[in-house]
Amino acid sequence: MHPDGCTLIPWHTGKPLAWDVSVHPVADSYVTAVSQSAGSIVQQAADRKCQKYGELSAAYEFQPLAVETHGPMDDATVWFLSDLGHKISEHSGHPLDGHFLFQWISVLIQRFTAILFPKLFLLKMGSTCSQSSHSSLLLFSCF
Repeated sequence: MHPDGCTLIPWHTGKPLAWDVSVHPVADSYVTAVSQSAGSIVQQAADRKCQKYGELSAAYEFQPLAVETHGPMDDATVWFLSDLGHKISEHSGHPLDGHFLFQWISVLIQRFTAILFPKLFLLKMGSTCSQSSHSSLLLFSCF
């Protein structure tokens, strides 16, 4: 069990920060949940990540980052990215750098989606691979 990344520099609590990223395309199995509440999938994903990495809390401050391909983020992700953007703006001296962080993430998700959808179409036509395993691999190949 390994998170996607961690810092060497202590975060708010004096512990290093560890994070795990989830980007969720709206799969058929989630349509009902999404139609009832925007962002419900990402909240469930963030909760699952917190449970999965709960034992890290002794040594790390854990931060799940959960985003839907259509834009919604869970509350903890928005708070964390806002805080990170504020810190970036303070360090750079440019007050809009925090906004640019959200724009950059939006562009990455759009690129990810542009790559994902043609590959998913091919996967559904000729493979039994799961959508979620390929979406995670594709997201990190975009970096």
